[in-house]
Amino acid sequence: MAATTAATALVGVDANAQGKPVINLQLGWLLSGNQIGEVCAKQLGYYDAEGIELRFQAGGPNIDGVAVVASGRFEVGQVSSSPSLMLAASQDLPIRCFATGAQVHPYTFFSLKKNPVAKASDLVGKKVGIQATGVILLRALLAKNNIPEKDVTIIPIGADMAPLLTGQVDVVTGWLTNTTALKVLGPDRVDLRLWDAGVKLYALPYYATVDTIQKKSDQLAKFLRATSKGWAYAHANRDAATDMLVKEFPNLNKADERVALDVMLQYAFSDSTKTGGWGAMDPKVWQDQIDLYSQLGQFSRKTPKLEEVVTFDILKATADGRVKIG
Repeated sequence: MAATTAATALVGVDANAQGKPVINLQLGWLLSGNQIGEVCAKQLGYYDAEGIELRFQAGGPNIDGVAVVASGRFEVGQVSSSPSLMLAASQDLPIRCFATGAQVHPYTFFSLKKNPVAKASDLVGKKVGIQATGVILLRALLAKNNIPEKDVTIIPIGADMAPLLTGQVDVVTGWLTNTTALKVLGPDRVDLRLWDAGVKLYALPYYATVDTIQKKSDQLAKFLRATSKGWAYAHANRDAATDMLVKEFPNLNKADERVALDVMLQYAFSDSTKTGGWGAMDPKVWQDQIDLYSQLGQFSRKTPKLEEVVTFDILKATADGRVKIG
């Protein structure tokens, strides 16, 4: 269940031969456990019951999903991290987030017990191995905790976590949901989540253009209700859900995905979803993100207003149809 900061997923809507709207979920990442809720909803007929059809379309690392959706080519998208949508809004792209797949961002700084980074201040004097797309997240953490950037050495690395084991770096970064990659770090791993360090971002948010939200809100509502039920099924039936996942995506390892599911569900459901339902969002969390990124000087054109980044209309329309699990 891994994703990269730059990854995107696109959802396009057309119609099949029977006239039923078809939602093509075109992924910017490889087919993975990030879509286990959608897989369950598809195989259990939840989309059919809503009168829509879902089709997965595998993607790759070079798809700029925000630009494609903003252009009107596809109706709905999903990015791995919420800052992508704030930055798009700051450039006046006509898109809005309407739900989020993960309540807490799983992005984490990993170290080892012999040289632990358990809190933000422990980063001082450390060499941090990080992907280029994650540098802004590190900068946000440092700014939030009043740590000068010169006090940390940034070492560009790929997805491989071996540099931590070989001592090339003191810290590596990644998603806690990527349990397969984390295996190599073993029992001496120490975790510092970005969220716990004060940078509260959303992961796997869904978005659409203003035009789509206004003209096809019924299709977005159907998609959210069915997907919500799929995630609820995965929460209650984890072995069966994993079986469905590897049936849909045979390239995945069943044992690894079963472990990853337990982790992912900790992020898909929270106290927020217990009261607001799956996909819920907090306007304060969004505003705090906007304020922090403005402080970091990330908005070259303008600092977007909250209503230019997010809409709560679809969540309100589906309030009674999205499962409430904490």
